[in-house]
Amino acid sequence: MNAALHFSKYQALGNAYVVLPVLPDDAPAAPILVPYLCDWRIGVGSDGVLFGPLPSAAANFRLRIFNPDGGEAEKSGNGLRIFARYLWDKGLVKDESFTIETAGGVVSAQVLEAGHQVRVDMGRVDFLNSAILEQVQSGGKNLSICRVSIGNPHCVVLMQHPTEAVARRLGPLLESHPSFQGRTNVQFMEALDRHNIRIEIWERGAGYTFASGSGSCAAAAVAYKLGLVDGNVTVQMRGGSVSVELQEDYRAVLTGAVTHICDGVLSLDGIG
Repeated sequence: MNAALHFSKYQALGNAYVVLPVLPDDAPAAPILVPYLCDWRIGVGSDGVLFGPLPSAAANFRLRIFNPDGGEAEKSGNGLRIFARYLWDKGLVKDESFTIETAGGVVSAQVLEAGHQVRVDMGRVDFLNSAILEQVQSGGKNLSICRVSIGNPHCVVLMQHPTEAVARRLGPLLESHPSFQGRTNVQFMEALDRHNIRIEIWERGAGYTFASGSGSCAAAAVAYKLGLVDGNVTVQMRGGSVSVELQEDYRAVLTGAVTHICDGVLSLDGIG
């Protein structure tokens, strides 16, 4: 195959995404192409791939989001912030807010500080278990969890002093736990004070990750619902921190930094 892809690469708090425009007709299908792109040895190296902008009847732009295993994700807070910055860099948006359609719903975004910060209204966080907290057993431990959705599924685990080792051990077990319908993203969350929480993250299709935008919103909403924090929350992760503003209806607004890494051309010789 002689096709080549022009791509841009960005990172948000250590989450790296490759952004691709419309694919050529002879490019491999996403389940083949995406794992190749995300591979750090033979591809570009990424935590996910963003396809867009695509035409939309419901918003200004449409975006498709893929995990490194080739599976499509409904939403990604960091992916959306990166895509917004990409649109800014390409001159497709200016200072005003704009809308992006995802498989998990339409969100609004705004690029701030000349591209250095991006704000995304992620929509409402919905609580999926009426008791808020429930007990499940996984990895020989009894865990207090909360199931929520912000257009994509999350399992928030309340825990003192969560660590990367805990996330790596329990994350894959909870991701495919039989009590969930399909796979879920997992956040191990500790409330530090009225305005700060800390999370360790295991993402479906990606594994242990440095940061998660939708996961930050999910964890902040759970902490808020339980009365552990006030409405403005700083979420601390291994990759850095983001701000989550929570409305009374649990609508979450995510704000944080985005950095452009590089642009390039990827040969597709030998793929497909």
